Amino acid sequence: MRRIIGVVAGATVLVTGAAVTGAGGAGATSARTRTAMPEAITWGSCEEARPATGALGQTLGQTLGQTLGRIGDAGAHVTRPVAGRRQAPVGEVECGTLRVPLDYTVPEGQQISLALNRIKGTASRDGNHLGVMLVNPGGPGASGRSLASFVAGSLPPDVAARYDVIGFDPRGVGASEPALSCVDPERFFAPPRLDNVPRDAAEERALVGRAREYADACGNRWAWFLPYLTTENSARDMDAIRSALGEDKVSYLGYSYGTYLGAVYATLFPQRVKRLVLDSVVDPVGVWYGTNIAQDYAFDRRHRDFLDWVARHDDVYGLGRTKSGLGFAWYSMRSRLRSRPAGGVVGPSELDDLYTVGGYSSSVWPRLAQAFSDYVKKGDTAGLVSAYRALVDNDAAEENSYAVYLGVQCRDAAWPRDWTRWHADTTRVAKQAPFLTWPNAVYNAPCAFWSERGGTPPAVGTAKLPPVLLFQARHDAATPQAGALRVRGLFPTARLVTVPGGDHGVALAGNGCVDRFLAAYLRDGTTPPRRIGQGADAACAGASEPRPITPMAAGGPSGHALLTKLLMGRVR
Repeated sequence: MRRIIGVVAGATVLVTGAAVTGAGGAGATSARTRTAMPEAITWGSCEEARPATGALGQTLGQTLGQTLGRIGDAGAHVTRPVAGRRQAPVGEVECGTLRVPLDYTVPEGQQISLALNRIKGTASRDGNHLGVMLVNPGGPGASGRSLASFVAGSLPPDVAARYDVIGFDPRGVGASEPALSCVDPERFFAPPRLDNVPRDAAEERALVGRAREYADACGNRWAWFLPYLTTENSARDMDAIRSALGEDKVSYLGYSYGTYLGAVYATLFPQRVKRLVLDSVVDPVGVWYGTNIAQDYAFDRRHRDFLDWVARHDDVYGLGRTKSGLGFAWYSMRSRLRSRPAGGVVGPSELDDLYTVGGYSSSVWPRLAQAFSDYVKKGDTAGLVSAYRALVDNDAAEENSYAVYLGVQCRDAAWPRDWTRWHADTTRVAKQAPFLTWPNAVYNAPCAFWSERGGTPPAVGTAKLPPVLLFQARHDAATPQAGALRVRGLFPTARLVTVPGGDHGVALAGNGCVDRFLAAYLRDGTTPPRRIGQGADAACAGASEPRPITPMAAGGPSGHALLTKLLMGRVR
């Protein structure tokens, strides 16, 4: 479940020493991947290509602008380089593009382009500057350019001054070219959609048919591109960015799927890593079919945490004080929406989309609880409809993200090609974890029919790294804590800092303890000492539970709500 986000070929060809373990288009046929000598990136001022779409995107754009000042401007708009303009002043956003090989085994062959942005640090380059830091929010399919602005504006000033923060849209995403799109998003996302939880074989066949149609549409349109849409190739794109910037080493901050991308990069290019921060860590064992099943259980637990919170605030929401009673009310609401969608818009699948956001961030719980209460107690659908329109985007950018998500995950690793296996596993898991199991299976179902079969993902892990810093919420639903513990074991130089709760994305979300660990590490590589055993190396207190009031009353998201929108790719 998502949310669970170039080099011009030259005449001189170099040979790298990194072994290639990926499948097919990722370069499995060659023991070594050749790269072309890069040209330098030409940076320029940024042209506003279009405003962020949807109410949620507009709100985030306004908040970034208020929070980050000039730097925040790039969070509100897609930006493209303007030919012939001078470089932006230090501290402002500038844009560039980089051409990279479609296929790294043929670096002089067909090229694609990556869209980048940069916020230059103000420290002098003669001693205090620490080079570049690439950032990625996850997905796969989310844009990294808005995150770059957020990171540069959220780090302590003395730390931000010492890095050039680099955001990039991974291959296929956003302003990179080509940008994937497989169907008309207006028709594909038109609400209310089919119920993702089928009640009989006919409904299940309809869902499977829809998934097959999407896979066929992508395969027919992008047959030349899909073989090369892999995490490993994105990691090689990152190294092309490093090389084009003239840097011997890079630092990296990745969230969610971005932790897997960073882990693959560090495994392939350990000698190129200066600092490595992985926040909300993907388990590299079991990608991707197995990790999605692990999410089913974790999201169900997190949804029950939400219901517990609603029950504890019965004086506000009046829905009862027991989890069992709240669960009955929630699933009854979902069932009623099949025949009478709220406002003609929010059916059961839209309800799933909306309340899944609560699995990522508890900051939205008050709004979700109020909409729940209004519907159950008064039959008032306005809260559900307004929350859906504010928190769920189903536009062209979302369809691009979905296409890339599937393209990467379906190609990275093998998926069952027989739907009977999916049906059996989903039916079994849903008995224990009903909240998201079927919606998650339907979301990923095109992988059963994807035109490019999945390959063998690269083995992750190496001891040849400088200190690595991991952050993890112990009840994170999108990336369960087992993944962070696994990565800690695969990277012996890693140190893990955990926090209570289940908010997805820990650093730069308002937890002062976490942010102090991050700042110390980025300044000089300081990490907590490694403890013996399989647990965390340090722990921070969690944020307070949200208060039962309607959030965003001040006009925009802040803290973890803001980070969540970036990690879910809700703004470009």
